Amino acid sequence: MKRLFLPLLLSIGLLNAGSYKTGEASAHIGERATICGTVYGGYYAKSSRGRPTFLNLDGNYPHQRFTLVIWGNDRYRFNMPERSLKGQKVCATGTIGSYRGTPQIVLRSPSQLR
Repeated sequence: MKRLFLPLLLSIGLLNAGSYKTGEASAHIGERATICGTVYGGYYAKSSRGRPTFLNLDGNYPHQRFTLVIWGNDRYRFNMPERSLKGQKVCATGTIGSYRGTPQIVLRSPSQLR
């Protein structure tokens, strides 16, 4: 009987990730969620290990409220995101982690953004 209800629950959104503002994210570390905010700026660290791109939401580095991370292996999917997304309001879905006290989500696919 439970198997019959799972597709129904998914279709009406009851099992989807929670949605939070950037300032609420630190209370949800380890959860799969959607975080919404404005991209203030970004940086492609092409000389760093893993070649990460960092997108700072709701504040400029080092005062951003949330960070989106795109590793170098996935960057080609995003069309220079530090430029193309600057000033845009975005919502990102993924597991919330934390690095040096700042909550973050790692983006592997543009389908995680809306």
